[in-house]
Amino acid sequence: MKFKKIHCDDITRCYCASHIMIDGELVALFASEDPTSVCHAYSGKNFEHKEVVWDNAGGCMSIIPIPGKVNEFLAVQEFYLKVNPSLAKIVWGKYEKESGWVIKDVLHLPYIHRFDIYHKNGVNYFIGATIAEDKKDKEDWSKPGQIYVGIIPDNPTDGIELTRIVDNCYKNHGYSRGEFNGSICGYFASEQGVLRVTPPSELGGQWTTEKIMDGHISEIAFVDINNDGIDEMMTIEPFHGNSIKIYKLVNGKYECDFEYPTAIDFAHTLVGAKFCGKNSFLAGVRRVNAELFVVQYINDEYEITIVENGVGPANIQVVNRENDDIIIAANHTKNEAAIYVATI
Repeated sequence: MKFKKIHCDDITRCYCASHIMIDGELVALFASEDPTSVCHAYSGKNFEHKEVVWDNAGGCMSIIPIPGKVNEFLAVQEFYLKVNPSLAKIVWGKYEKESGWVIKDVLHLPYIHRFDIYHKNGVNYFIGATIAEDKKDKEDWSKPGQIYVGIIPDNPTDGIELTRIVDNCYKNHGYSRGEFNGSICGYFASEQGVLRVTPPSELGGQWTTEKIMDGHISEIAFVDINNDGIDEMMTIEPFHGNSIKIYKLVNGKYECDFEYPTAIDFAHTLVGAKFCGKNSFLAGVRRVNAELFVVQYINDEYEITIVENGVGPANIQVVNRENDDIIIAANHTKNEAAIYVATI
């Protein structure tokens, strides 16, 4: 693999890495966890065109395009572990050619940290996880987090009526979108292990939840890295932890098949994706070597490729393009928004 790095910008505590199609063009989105900070959009052949999405809110880890909508997304703002009462909320964004970005509030949900949108049978479902129900201070983890669901109306600013479907998830941090039995689903990770959550088969039906593994899990990702027809699971353990592992499913139970051999601290982001033609895991660590790296399974062995040291990604996304793949990287440790163009 060969990598060409594009330094998009200096962004203090860069936290969110996402993308959206705007009028058919790929646009990379970066936002900060720093209060009253920026979210910028980058487009063009080398992502040289910059536009302000918002400039007065931090605490953004996720920006999710709305399925079936043109130039629209939902995003988290004001997620801060140190702030009580929590200001965390979901906002709606829309790009209008004449006026640029419009941002409006959708709902307030204390300590909402991860969320997604599932499109199923014509319905856009909201699913969101709070990292904790309440906090006295940053280090207070006495209250568990929850998982909430709701239906997104055609106009998101009408609000989303939420239903709590899962409780008692302490340090409720990890999330990965997946598929199970032909249906979109979500995997959520906490100190209570990994849960699979699946939306109803029809409007008004019941969501289903199932624990698939115990353990103190901080982050998760899935891909069939060894091409045996069954997805493997990569984890960060424990919370913001010092261990990255790959598990394979053996007789219905997950068994550790690989552990990243390098000393790490504050591992934070994982992705499972097709990358440079192979099913791969990508991971980012915020301390020690602060590396971004790729794991692939080649000739019956796990092979590690370091993309860059010293950058400390908080979040990454992979986008497959016709002639190359890119990694959109919120390089938190380096206070940098970056894109890596990968070719074989």
